[in-house]
Amino acid sequence: MRENVKKLIALFGLALALVPAYHAQTGKIDNIAEQAASVTEFEVNGLKILVKRRNSAPTVAVGLFIRGGAQNADAKTAGLENLMLQTAIESGKKYPRQTLRRELARTASVIGATASYDMSAVSLVATHQNFDTAWNMFADVMLNPTFAPEDLEREKQQIITGLRSEEDNPDDALQNLQNRIVYAGHPYSNDPTGTIANVESFKPADLAAYHKKIMETSRLLLVIVGDIDANDLKPRIAATFGNLPRGSYKAQPLPPLDFSKGTLDISSRGIPTNYIQGSFSAPTLGSSDYYAMRVATTILQDMVFQEVRVKRNLSYAPSASMNNLSSNTGSIYVSAVDANQSVNVMLNQIKTLQTDLVDEDQISGSAGQFLTNYYLSQETNAAQAGELARYEILGGGWRNSFEFINRIREVKPADVRAVANKYIRNLRFVVIGNPSSVNKTVFIPAE
Repeated sequence: MRENVKKLIALFGLALALVPAYHAQTGKIDNIAEQAASVTEFEVNGLKILVKRRNSAPTVAVGLFIRGGAQNADAKTAGLENLMLQTAIESGKKYPRQTLRRELARTASVIGATASYDMSAVSLVATHQNFDTAWNMFADVMLNPTFAPEDLEREKQQIITGLRSEEDNPDDALQNLQNRIVYAGHPYSNDPTGTIANVESFKPADLAAYHKKIMETSRLLLVIVGDIDANDLKPRIAATFGNLPRGSYKAQPLPPLDFSKGTLDISSRGIPTNYIQGSFSAPTLGSSDYYAMRVATTILQDMVFQEVRVKRNLSYAPSASMNNLSSNTGSIYVSAVDANQSVNVMLNQIKTLQTDLVDEDQISGSAGQFLTNYYLSQETNAAQAGELARYEILGGGWRNSFEFINRIREVKPADVRAVANKYIRNLRFVVIGNPSSVNKTVFIPAE
């Protein structure tokens, strides 16, 4: 494990070239105010807009984010928002499908859509020189989608094919089972992708009605990143998205997930390997515990990898991870023939994290890993737009995104032990595999 820590520290050193204002003595990033000054925040008719200026960037990235996610749906409408967005970006009134495809190819522009538990987004990436044309296409499909029946049917079939294939893949089936168990009775039980029955039932009129309902400036966030002046954007935003109704959307807090006791659910399959995941509660992006928990999860990942794979060769890819949701979770995962020994080893590593203080080298190594991965992942304008939106919607405001590395580096060994004890408890396990190979007392040990 010590060797891995040294490797992480080495990566940390390599990453410093990406951070011009890193302070060698304190280990902190000093130019937070300068970074924040690159972002202009303003509103147009209730629509909040963030524009981050990146001088000399050859592309411009745009993200239109819809707040609410799973809270916008119920059991019968789950998947409607995703299908609406996927179909909307196929054609608009000014840019029918063939024209849109031709112009996107000609201008090297890309329009995409995605839906998740906390928000949905439609994205645009275009070269700086073709941004005007790309913006017009983006605004057209978002404000005036045609929802042509042939487009809808094509998108339906793609989504349904994906949903059907999930049950054939043990890892996908495991995640779906975990979601059904952990999210039962919670808004997240409304999967953003929907169900096959839901997707099959939606008609063009359903998409049009939902589009009208959801496209309110109070519900939207527009983020733009590139070498572009916010003042130049204001009139074109006012002439397009500024004409939307304001609405009266207000974000509602999500209820906590139930981790009051450990559980074990097994789905029997005739496969030689057991697929196992155990979920636990985790702090959200806006919580003061978030950064210590990020470090704790990273250290736990290294611990279980060393013990399960390297030392015992019980599994190829055991892991520990943490999500980024408003009702947040972390998890341990392993695929193994010997389910009981693998889980027992992983639970023992959690106990070690809860009882022993990690040393400063491990903290530094985790911070180095974050520094490397974080800045490499933020190289594109699209990634930076997504990060600003994530902090704005889930993390207490976009300015907090610039504090990420500093907050990570403030974590102390006692903080890691504290969050491990606070959150990594009462794990809720799901297993896909052989029920006879699973000993419940290993998965849910007596207190």
